[in-house]
Amino acid sequence: MSSAVFCADIGGSFIKFGVSRTSGEVEECGKVPTPVSSWDDFVTAMQNFITQFGGDLPASTPLAISTAGLVSPQTGELLATNIPAFTGRSLAKDLSAALNRPVTAANDADCFALAEAHAGNAQNHAVVVAIILGTGVGGGVVINGHLVRGHGGVTGEWGHGAITRTEVMIDGETYAVPRLKCGCGQTGCLDMLGAARGLERLHKHFHQQDKTSLEIVSGWQTGNASCGLTVNAWLQIVSEPLALLVNILGPSRIVAGGGLASATALIAALDQAVRKGVLHNYAETLLVPGKFLTAGGLVGASVMGRIGS
Repeated sequence: MSSAVFCADIGGSFIKFGVSRTSGEVEECGKVPTPVSSWDDFVTAMQNFITQFGGDLPASTPLAISTAGLVSPQTGELLATNIPAFTGRSLAKDLSAALNRPVTAANDADCFALAEAHAGNAQNHAVVVAIILGTGVGGGVVINGHLVRGHGGVTGEWGHGAITRTEVMIDGETYAVPRLKCGCGQTGCLDMLGAARGLERLHKHFHQQDKTSLEIVSGWQTGNASCGLTVNAWLQIVSEPLALLVNILGPSRIVAGGGLASATALIAALDQAVRKGVLHNYAETLLVPGKFLTAGGLVGASVMGRIGS
């Protein structure tokens, strides 16, 4: 097991870099814009980080990467539509050859799951599900401390293929719910209604008003009727596929990340809705906000760099 790990969290806009000298802890060192169109520029950026912040560490110190997109455990190929420089690349293998050091890589939701299972709000739980409620809906699964990496890197992606209902009933009234075209090519995916942008789409559909997700949640908490309708509809739409995921995997803890995870009252309400819809009687809280809402990618990468996955 390495005593230190270089960590990088790669998004479509920025690369965040850190050094982990102690398990579960990462010192964030800096960030640079992601060179989305040039592999060579990306390699140079990573080498510059390592040179600047790792001069005292052995040349064999591994680099672990949390990245947007899907990383195939079979081929290592990364599908990240917003980073064309990675297209057709085996990210870890190619970067390892360029930097002459061990490199591992995984999806950012998977890294968040690892962070929470090892050092966050799901420690000591055998089956951990991490859900992302941010720009879109995503997730990851950790069992007995190890990441579950499905075929093509698809695991815990409950936001796609989960086709939403076409109506909800609230206080005896029935309200139609739109099925929207999703970027994955399907129609009606939870991804379009379940995260922050989805909450805003629902509010616009019901009330013909543009409000941010923060405004909607705040209005719900203060008793605004229109915001209350939107949130109650959202809770029904999101809790059903999440309850199905619980029945399939049997987690003892679900941790939420993404922008909506910071709305603790909303996550508490979702927890109650999910526990009403599952087969097992969860007497205690099942769904909680994650500990690493901003640093989950880096912390999870540091875990991966030590244990492999």
